[in-house]
Amino acid sequence: MKPVINRLDSRSDGFAAALRRLLAFEAGENAHIEQAVADILQDVRQRGDAAVLEYTARFDRLAVAGMPDLEISAADCKAALAALEPARRKALEQAAHRVRIYHDRQRAESWQYQEEDGTVLGQKITPMDRVGLYVPGGKAAYPSSVLMNAIPAKVAGVSEVIMVTPTPDGVRNPLVLAAAAVAGVDRVVAIGGAQAVAALAYGTDSIAAVDKIVGPGNAYVAAAKRRVFGTVGIDMVAGPSEILIICDGTTPPDWIAMDLFSQAEHDELAQAILLCPDAGFLEQVQEAIERLLPTMPRSDILRQSLSARGALILVRDLDEAVTIANEIAPEHLEISTANAAALAEKIRHAGAIFLGPFSSEALGDYCAGPNHVLPTARTARFSSPLGVYDFQKRSSIIQVSEAGAITLGAIAAELADGEGLPAHAQSARYRLNSTT
Repeated sequence: MKPVINRLDSRSDGFAAALRRLLAFEAGENAHIEQAVADILQDVRQRGDAAVLEYTARFDRLAVAGMPDLEISAADCKAALAALEPARRKALEQAAHRVRIYHDRQRAESWQYQEEDGTVLGQKITPMDRVGLYVPGGKAAYPSSVLMNAIPAKVAGVSEVIMVTPTPDGVRNPLVLAAAAVAGVDRVVAIGGAQAVAALAYGTDSIAAVDKIVGPGNAYVAAAKRRVFGTVGIDMVAGPSEILIICDGTTPPDWIAMDLFSQAEHDELAQAILLCPDAGFLEQVQEAIERLLPTMPRSDILRQSLSARGALILVRDLDEAVTIANEIAPEHLEISTANAAALAEKIRHAGAIFLGPFSSEALGDYCAGPNHVLPTARTARFSSPLGVYDFQKRSSIIQVSEAGAITLGAIAAELADGEGLPAHAQSARYRLNSTT
């Protein structure tokens, strides 16, 4: 019988190869999905709203007379917020407040400096004009994703955030609409799938094209985002969720087991790994996993995830745990040790780092403040969490003085000649003997 969770030992022969196999994940491209998405994108690009309406009727079983019937008004969103049970509304508003405070600190500012000859150089920061936010609909409810995507965009100064969310059979998710009201979403349209991505990317008569599309979705949405990248920006194409925990054996084993569950329950491909130098503690965590697993509503998903891609790994010491963590470059990294801050100094690659036994990853998903849209599949080696900076652009400012044109013109002309671009060189030389 396959174990509930894999056990590895860094001292054993073949450990590196075993770890590589555990981490291996090939997203691959489903030919059927790719072709279907390509056809939908092209159809919406050519026929606009008419195509969107047809696909909405086909996939969401929602036939309407026109696009105005798919609009969800600001009043509807506010009504959804007002109808929430008080404790849930308070939690939603508190989470939004914390996310906003954190992201306020990320805003970049324009700057410039003047050189001795009067030349001024600088950088101008401007927000994007319009951003599209995709939010899954139907039974799935992701109000936290609404907050994490819309709030940074509004903090950045984006003029219009358009949220698209499918409403199969006309069923609207009130928690998602309430989150849209709290986050300051400007417009909500009840469409989903690749057709919604196409409408945002290319524009239709009723939906203006956006500059960037963010937010999670199914395989069709992910494929559509990949294909429209370049026409618009996208946040990322995310892989399965991941958690890596470094523990010294001082945290209650039930806490660690549940933290592993918190990501493994997302889907069968999610990954949950524990690194610890205490063999006895690993045994305690395994016992906790086996004891708690049958009590979990999503136990089938948990069992498949942990047995396929989960692991309890015995390491030599915490320094080796850090080395392995940097190789894995996890989406979420919990350092549940007595010296968590000191170990964190040695971490180079991680999406979000949670320090100490009380910093559960679940708090980061909902209300700690930092963004929960994080790099997966080892992309933390070169990318970062979603933030305000993803909705701002930088423009260079160059104001050359007459004296500066003489100095810089000579340099530029010489380099242009070397590159065989005579018009560049002459353009620079014209200003060397300026009489203006």
